[in-house]
Order: sequence, then structure tokens, then C-alpha cells
Amino acid sequence: MYVVETRNLTRIYKSKHKIFGNVKEIVALDDVSFKIKEGELFGYVGPNGAGKTTTIKILTTLLLPTSGVVRVLGHDVRKEYQEIRKQINFIFGGERGFYLRLSGKDNLKYFGDLYKIKRSVLKERINSLLELVGLQEVADRRVETYSRGMKQRLHIARGLINDPKVLFMDEPTIGLDPSIAKELRNMIKSLPKQGTTVFLTTHNMFEADYLCDQIAIIDKGKIKMIGTPSDLKSTVKNKTTIKIELYGSNINTVKKRELNEKFPNHTIIKENEHKMLLSVLTSEVSQSLPTILSILDNVKISSIQIQEATLEDAYLQIVGCP
Repeated sequence: MYVVETRNLTRIYKSKHKIFGNVKEIVALDDVSFKIKEGELFGYVGPNGAGKTTTIKILTTLLLPTSGVVRVLGHDVRKEYQEIRKQINFIFGGERGFYLRLSGKDNLKYFGDLYKIKRSVLKERINSLLELVGLQEVADRRVETYSRGMKQRLHIARGLINDPKVLFMDEPTIGLDPSIAKELRNMIKSLPKQGTTVFLTTHNMFEADYLCDQIAIIDKGKIKMIGTPSDLKSTVKNKTTIKIELYGSNINTVKKRELNEKFPNHTIIKENEHKMLLSVLTSEVSQSLPTILSILDNVKISSIQIQEATLEDAYLQIVGCP
């Protein structure tokens, strides 16, 4: 059974010019189709503005599609949104969404009451969820005293309070320390084993690779590719990434242009005040590396790493990042 299904989903926003009054159409989603099986952890990745948030809003019945078919748990999002809302929940990254002066336990009681869960059932569920997310010892403390990681774990407990069949998670580990993010990822990975289907958006390709059964890549409102992490990584099969860290931002325009000419669509240059990272995807390291070093003549190099291509490399190639 498919618990989430979209067919030719399109969403168009209309924007009216303040002075001239002409209406401009912005296509946020363009003929988007995908299916999610029961018990699957489905990843949805793409650049900022690609259409991820619009998709989540439609799937969680907060926004109507312009056209296309969208069904969640067999229900049409246009006509049967009340049935859908009873059986789903969502978690957004960040610290907002709680009553800070209430305890963690009281926050969960409040959200449980919104779903009209029987008090006897709710009490038992709150205790089990607090144990699941490791907050039982601080359950009676005010949320304003919680660390960011603790608040995010409480978000997971809140998202599971109504025992949802589908849980939507929008960048749940954003801004967390690596150790806390790792804990949270392991928690998320366990959810499908407990019967919850998960729809996850993230910018972290390592996270997507580790967690997801299927991944859809969306860019400019269109689905570019859907498959397992292995399917996506097969697009860079037999390729290697050369990563070179440089001192400062001292590559001039001529060298940048030459790099892009020699390695079209495979060169990513990230700059900040202290360093520059050059990443080149290639199938011929023995030929490419001397060429790169020749172009970078007189540029101070701090380190060179040669590694197997990753999901991030596949993603960058699929969306065509320069």
C-alpha cells in the first residue's frame, strides 16, 4: 500500500505587481509525482527554493494544490483533509513550537488534548515517549531550561503523541551539535520499525544516505531523480572526488575560468575569509590531478584529499550545481 502518492502535482503562486498591477505566475511545483510505501523512510532533498516546503504544506493539508492528484493514507487532500490530519503529524527543525513556561510533560499533555486522546491512554503514551526520547528525568522541568537538543527530542515526542501513521520531518537536525544530531538520527531511523512512515527533508547528504530507503531530488519545482541512495550514487560510479583546501581566497578569475573549462559542471568552489575548498569529480585522477595543480601554480595548498564519490557528489551532479 502507498501511504503517500502524488500524480502530476502542480502548485502555482500568483504575484501581483504593486505598481503596474500585472499578475505574474510562479510555478513552485511542476508535475511532481512520487509514491511512498508503508514503513518507508523517504528523503526529499533539493536546493533552497526547490519546492520542498510547498510539497510538505500540501501533504499536511496546509495548502491546496493547483492541479494533480495528492493522496495521503488513501485520502484526497482536497476533500478528506480532516481524516488525514487525525493520522499524521509533523516536526520542523528549530526550537519554536512549545509553551516555554510549561514543563515538557505538560506540553505533551496539551498537544495530546488537541488530538482528543483519552486521558488514560495519553498518560501512558507520554511516559513511553519521554522514555523513547530520553527526557524522563527532566519531564517536569520547564522547557525554557532545556538545551536545543533536548527541545528537538521533545519535538519528536510531540510529533508522535497521536501515534501518527505518517510523520513529516522538515530538517529535524538543523543547527544541532554533531553528537546530538547523531543521537537524533538514530532515533529517527528507529521510527519505521515501530510502524511510522517518515517523510524527511534535509540538506545533509550524509544524513539522507544514512537514513533513507528512497530519496527524491527536486530542483526548480521538478523531480530530477528518485531512487535508493545506491541508485543515486550509481550516477557517479567509478568516479573519484579530488578535494583541495587552499589558503585564503587567492584564486583569480582567470584560474577559476580555466578550472571550469577543464572540468565543466564538476568544479565546486566554496569561499570564505579563511579558506577555499575546491572539489573536482573525475574518472581519471592520474590525469586530472596534475592538470589541477598546474592551474593552481603559485597558489598555497593546505591539503589534498582523494576519496570515493559520495551521495553529495551525485546530488551536485544531478542538480547541476556549478
